[in-house]
Amino acid sequence: MRSRWGAVAAYALVAASTQLLWLTFAPITTDAADHYGVSTGAIGWLANVFPLLYVVLAIPAGMALDRSFRAALIVGAVLTAAGGLVRLIGDQYTTVLVGQLLIAVAQPFVLNAITRVAGGYLAEEDRPKGIALGSAGTFAGMLAAFVTGSMMDLHTLLVVQAVVAVVSAAALAVTLRKPGPFAHASETSGLTAFRSTWRDPFVRRLCALVFVPFGAFISLTTWTEALLDPAGVSADQAGLILTANVLAGVVGSVVIPVWATKRRRELWAILVAVAVTAASCLALAVAPGFALAVLVFTVFGFLLLPALPIVLELSERRVGASEGAAASLIWLAGNLGGLVVSGVVGALVDHPAPAFVLMAVVVLAAIPMLRMLRSDVDALPAVTSGGEHV
Repeated sequence: MRSRWGAVAAYALVAASTQLLWLTFAPITTDAADHYGVSTGAIGWLANVFPLLYVVLAIPAGMALDRSFRAALIVGAVLTAAGGLVRLIGDQYTTVLVGQLLIAVAQPFVLNAITRVAGGYLAEEDRPKGIALGSAGTFAGMLAAFVTGSMMDLHTLLVVQAVVAVVSAAALAVTLRKPGPFAHASETSGLTAFRSTWRDPFVRRLCALVFVPFGAFISLTTWTEALLDPAGVSADQAGLILTANVLAGVVGSVVIPVWATKRRRELWAILVAVAVTAASCLALAVAPGFALAVLVFTVFGFLLLPALPIVLELSERRVGASEGAAASLIWLAGNLGGLVVSGVVGALVDHPAPAFVLMAVVVLAAIPMLRMLRSDVDALPAVTSGGEHV
């Protein structure tokens, strides 16, 4: 049986569309506030509802994916498209908020499915590539949001994004019309699957690990403009910094996870990413500025964002048929990390140097977790070119 890359490509497009629609207003917050006659804080909530609802819905979405994978994933894609269309019904803030809430509900059903798509439609040796490409799709959606937001007027932007969401949902429905040739039924489902998966110390350690770098990344991207403003970095320059960061992350997510899995260097790759990110934060604490920020955000974006597909691939190799539950727990931990770390750093937003130092300390907390994972990762079966675990 050969891998069916069409399903992975369609999934990556849907994953990208969820992120594209999530961050629609991030690069145009002030203009959108003026257009709808609301505060910038209200516009911020059009994005902030996503991590909040993810924390609430991560486990229910994972349960649905384990019980009826294709149906649950297609529901997520259709809800994403529906949310994009709802935003076009009226030129009002309330209508846009309803659309964002629909997309936020859909997001866990889409993102939690990444390992199930790879496991069901790709041969064993292709799964690390599939997980990496699916993850790269999410980051590509973020990048597209940053780029297109500054290129189009608001109405055109909403129309184009709705079209992308509808087309990607249709493509996914077509490619998932039949079960994957490598699909396997879970021995447990529902809360039982989550309990058994959570009892695995390895999964719990992966969740703790993701909490730290994911939280730091969300915090850095959330507060970039505010933390660098005292150093003379403008809003447009902050947008360029974030664009370089995510673009580098897309490239890194395609390249690094596959390389790390092939050479059994998964934890080493994450360790390098952690060290470089911490050093980047310390450098910005000492000498903040546009040129340095572009450099360090590009470097740590290339290294840090691939940590997520690496962790997801490790979980898939460990839990097998319960990969939906494991992926849900990992995404839940990452979003919790984002909420917690961003909240703490937000209290220091008027003091950039201490805020950057705090994020460096938070990132370095991942190092002892990596050490605890070493023996478990070494015990995992390797993925061979023939598609078997050894």
